Amino acid sequence: MDRSSSYGNLERPPLRQRALQRALEPDGWRLEVLDSAGSTNAVVADRARAGEPGGLVVVAEAQTSGRGRLDRTWVSPPRAGLTFSVLVRPSLPANRLPWLPLVTGLAVATALQERAEVEAVLKWPNDVLIGGRKVCGVLAELPMPGAVVLGIGLNVTTRASELPHDGATSLRLAGASTSDRGTVLRAVLRSLARVLSDVEAASAAYRESCSTVGSLVRVELPGGTAVEGTAQAVDKEGRLVVDGVPYGAGDVVHLRPAPL
Repeated sequence: MDRSSSYGNLERPPLRQRALQRALEPDGWRLEVLDSAGSTNAVVADRARAGEPGGLVVVAEAQTSGRGRLDRTWVSPPRAGLTFSVLVRPSLPANRLPWLPLVTGLAVATALQERAEVEAVLKWPNDVLIGGRKVCGVLAELPMPGAVVLGIGLNVTTRASELPHDGATSLRLAGASTSDRGTVLRAVLRSLARVLSDVEAASAAYRESCSTVGSLVRVELPGGTAVEGTAQAVDKEGRLVVDGVPYGAGDVVHLRPAPL
């Protein structure tokens, strides 16, 4: 349904599904916009199990049970951000699948740099930061063999009072050249189509541009333990190498060097 005439909030207009679909169809995307969903990842996962082909994109104007990495919640007021999930059916070896969420983060960062004109950077594994604050997160899930759901949550017009903590930001707060959600969605999905067309090249670009590499970090590991050290590289499996040890999962905090 095209909601172009139902502007309940002029500052946060609804997405125009039909116009967006026409713009995105050349890149192979099939767009559906829902008024509300518990989790777009769950919606797309169900469709994948029912045999939906790759290329489906489901956007929720309001998401009531959004999830992030490490079982965190993703909170956003209705139409203040972009919460959407993409179904891909990649022809990749199993050991390359962990790269998909990482290059998805690369696609978002690249789109924001090019279209919104902000200094968006990557924090391992797939967070996108502006000015050291998180503007976007990615959650990848495998609902069945041969299918990957890539969930993206991006703050667009979210106000400071609406953010979950002071470590987050939005495109509008960061001074982006555009905070039109349709414009940003088109840019992100076009960028995503490019990186998915050549994951090998995208993984090389990710390793070159990830701001975590070379930083002093704390890696908060599943189970409650943490390690600190210098992030030296992202290896071929997409793991972060800290002082010679690779980590495949964890939450990274960039630390400032102690004063001399």
